[in-house]
Amino acid sequence: MNPYVRQVKTTDQHQLELLFENGERRIFEMSHYLNRGVFKRLQNPAIFHLARVVAGSVEWPGEIDLSYDTLYLESQPISTDL
Repeated sequence: MNPYVRQVKTTDQHQLELLFENGERRIFEMSHYLNRGVFKRLQNPAIFHLARVVAGSVEWPGEIDLSYDTLYLESQPISTDL
């Protein structure tokens, strides 16, 4: 089972910066979703930036959501190397 999302932060480049319950920080690229179905509404930055964590997944107003499995499996680790 994949870890739940604990925190989400949106970026102006339509990415989600995620902190998972296992301590991993990862980036999820939303641009691949923005031309599909209900996700088209997230092209509006005012709506996109309303992302919040609910029950370990990320959701937006209007019943738009992404499961923690999708977010974990399709995201990339954030490098902590300087």
